[in-house]
Amino acid sequence: MNTSIHPTAIIEQGAQIGDDCTIGAYAYIGSQVVLGHGCTVMHHASVEGNTRLGSGNTIYPYAMIGGRSQDLKFKGASAGLIVGDNNSFREYSSAHEATDLDKPTIVGSNNNFLVGAHIAHDCIVGNNVVFSNYCCLAGHVEIGDRVIMGGLSGVHQFCRVGDYAMVGAMGKVVKDIPPYMIADGNPAETRTLNKIGLDRNGFSAEDISRIRSIFKLIYKSGLSREQVIEQIPLRPDAADPVVANLLRFLSASHRGIG
Repeated sequence: MNTSIHPTAIIEQGAQIGDDCTIGAYAYIGSQVVLGHGCTVMHHASVEGNTRLGSGNTIYPYAMIGGRSQDLKFKGASAGLIVGDNNSFREYSSAHEATDLDKPTIVGSNNNFLVGAHIAHDCIVGNNVVFSNYCCLAGHVEIGDRVIMGGLSGVHQFCRVGDYAMVGAMGKVVKDIPPYMIADGNPAETRTLNKIGLDRNGFSAEDISRIRSIFKLIYKSGLSREQVIEQIPLRPDAADPVVANLLRFLSASHRGIG
């Protein structure tokens, strides 16, 4: 066990610190925190509340992980915050506990949250996402895998951003953004499919062609969302994974599609 704890760090009684962790000067670790193997909490960073981190996470100076829910309905007990492995929380970023005991705030693995990024109470964030500087999620937001959020972008409560989507800088998301798309503007609207992101992530030309076809069906055909949902299962490629993923996302939307 090679855990290194600076003498000025505060580790509350009850905290569980894994092997090979590094905790810097004036860092704070709360009594309910579980830090997995190989985590780094840099100077002046805080991890508190009912928070469980996996292995290999890095918390940069002045970040706050596991802060209390800002929801006015918070009554003092929370299902907490669960964080996966190998995440990077840069300076002044924050992630908050859930509001009640129903279910925790969840953050996946291999994510990069840049300076000032904020994950509010009861959010679910997938894997391999990038939140640029000062991207903020309101409560109950869901972010899929490999999403890129531009700087100063924001997501309204209960909205969803699907897998492999991208939201442009200063985008204001007030409706769901489907998988594989690029959204931009205030309010944010889907502009086109995220072709460069799809290419970089190994999607085939056939996959991209199918996604483009669904994009046109949603945004260029004049059909309502309900009509699009009826049309997709009739397609010969309806069982294809990217088509099925889009159909599931559209069918589950409560905020509408942006």
